[in-house]
Amino acid sequence: MPDSAVERRDGLVECRAIGRVVGGRDAVEDDDWGLESAVIRLDSTQFGPEALFGLEQFSHLEIVYHFDRVAPEKIQTGARHPRGNTDWPQVGIFAQRGKNRPNRLGVSRCRLVKVDGLEVSVTGLDAVDGTPVIDIKPYMAEFGPIGETVQPQWSVELMRDYY
Repeated sequence: MPDSAVERRDGLVECRAIGRVVGGRDAVEDDDWGLESAVIRLDSTQFGPEALFGLEQFSHLEIVYHFDRVAPEKIQTGARHPRGNTDWPQVGIFAQRGKNRPNRLGVSRCRLVKVDGLEVSVTGLDAVDGTPVIDIKPYMAEFGPIGETVQPQWSVELMRDYY
C-alpha cells in the first residue's frame, strides 16, 4: 500500500501554500473588511502566470487561507459565545466562522480587481498581510446555495459591520 494511503487513514492531510497575501491590514481585527485592498502573490517556484489565465473574467473569488497567527494552544474545539459576547448563545466551533478553528482554515469571498502576472489584486479579503493562501477559486453563482438560506439572528448581528 502506498505511503499516502497510510497517511490518509491516519487523518494526516498535507497541503502547501500557493502564495501569500501582500498588503492590506497587518493587524487581526474583526470588522470593516469591505474596503480593504490586498494582493495575493503566487509562489513563483510553483506557478507561472498561466496558472491565472482566464481568472480576470470573473468578478469574485473564493480564497482558502491559513490562520497562521492563531497559536495552536488557542484552537477551540467545543462551544463558545461568538466573539466572547454573552448576549449571543454558546455555539459549537463548527456553527461559527471564528479563526480559532481546529485546522485554522479560513474561506473568504472577495472582489477581483485585476490579475497581473503572478499577482491577484482584490478588495474585501478578510486576511492580513503575510497570510498563507491555500487555494484560489473563481466564484460561480451555480456553486452558491440552492434554495433559501437561513441563519440565526445572532450571526446577522455579528456580521452587520464585518464588510
